[in-house]
Amino acid sequence: MRLDVVTIFPEYLEPLNVSLVGKARARGVLDVRVHDLRTWTHDRHNTVDDTPYGGGPGMVMKPEPWGEALDEVLATGEPEGPDQEPPVLVVPTPSGRPFTQELAVELADKPWLVFTPARYEGIDRRVIEEYADRLDVREVSIGDYVLAGGEAPVLVMVEAIARLLPGVLGNAASHQDDSFAPGTMANLLEGPVYTKPPEWRGRGIPEVLLSGHHGRIARWRRDQAFARTAANRPDLIERCDPEALDKHDRATLEGLGWRQGTDGRWHPAE
Repeated sequence: MRLDVVTIFPEYLEPLNVSLVGKARARGVLDVRVHDLRTWTHDRHNTVDDTPYGGGPGMVMKPEPWGEALDEVLATGEPEGPDQEPPVLVVPTPSGRPFTQELAVELADKPWLVFTPARYEGIDRRVIEEYADRLDVREVSIGDYVLAGGEAPVLVMVEAIARLLPGVLGNAASHQDDSFAPGTMANLLEGPVYTKPPEWRGRGIPEVLLSGHHGRIARWRRDQAFARTAANRPDLIERCDPEALDKHDRATLEGLGWRQGTDGRWHPAE
């Protein structure tokens, strides 16, 4: 997979050289290219922003450097053949579609992603409209809050996407039971995990994990996942498919204070 990032702060993307992403780059699994947007400015101040039309606070990133930068980055791709998929343009923005594990899985299946982390009040809208005419453009938000810029969301998205690629994780099955993994555990959060030593500061670990009984361990983990999800993300319980729950699941939910409504969905008891 190829990843391009155009930014006015290339140094912000240095974490892409470490940990799993850095190792994937070193092995050639990921081709990551970071570009300085100011390379495509033409004044002595390397200006990338200006005041917004219509007034208002803040500055808006100018379309000219973005257009030149994206044109040049896109031109470095191989000539498109009949079966070659064009790159996906990923625009981090608080007003975008929520970034979820489902979207990470979808993007991990693409051969080329181009990220456009903005600063100030964002990028002149005409840039998004221009490239939406020829590319798959995704405006994506990592949460209901506002950051100083889009570089941190790029780091979040790249790590979430990269770990799904073959050859990135040491154990290829490691991500299959992740929280939010599509189609697993009714999209429950993962339960608690433990490692050696068996006792630490007077605290032990659940006996079932020492039993060697894989069926009981799996059941315990699922019960713990329901308990954590009900406490931290009850919305996931309410959205889960009732047909995905077995008899034990239903008993677990009832024990946690949930009841199945007339609509078939599970809701906290009154």
